[in-house]
Amino acid sequence: MARYWLFKTEPSAYSFGQLHVDGTTPWTGVRNFQARNNMMEMRPDDLAFFYHSSVAQPAAVGVCKVVKAAYPDFTQFDRTSDYFDGRAKPEKPIWFMVDVAYVEPLAHPVTLAQMRAEPRLVGMALLRRGQRLSVQPVMPHEWKIVLQLAVTA
Repeated sequence: MARYWLFKTEPSAYSFGQLHVDGTTPWTGVRNFQARNNMMEMRPDDLAFFYHSSVAQPAAVGVCKVVKAAYPDFTQFDRTSDYFDGRAKPEKPIWFMVDVAYVEPLAHPVTLAQMRAEPRLVGMALLRRGQRLSVQPVMPHEWKIVLQLAVTA
């Protein structure tokens, strides 16, 4: 059974438009243990919202899907990378990534404000106080509601 997720990114770092151009990308650079653990639970064909953060109107803007399950994030071993981690060893990696593929844009972006205004989304991980994870789960009923908001926005 497919699960649902949300990938949060700043469009200046990597945008949904860039994913459209690339088709598929490795989701590198996650350096939070809970977000990493979320990625380790992902399986191919799981769907995710692509969410633009740190913009005037943060919003879910599209849908992507996991096309490769978690495997070691190569940036942890690259001394020139901002995501280098000297504790990580190829035989004992710490950080993992998944590959994601472009699926489609939402009919209309669903803003953070719209989600907060929807009482049925009160328990959504994205809306919890202090929630800053870049990779987080979305419950099936939340997935459906956000898709409905994208059509009616």
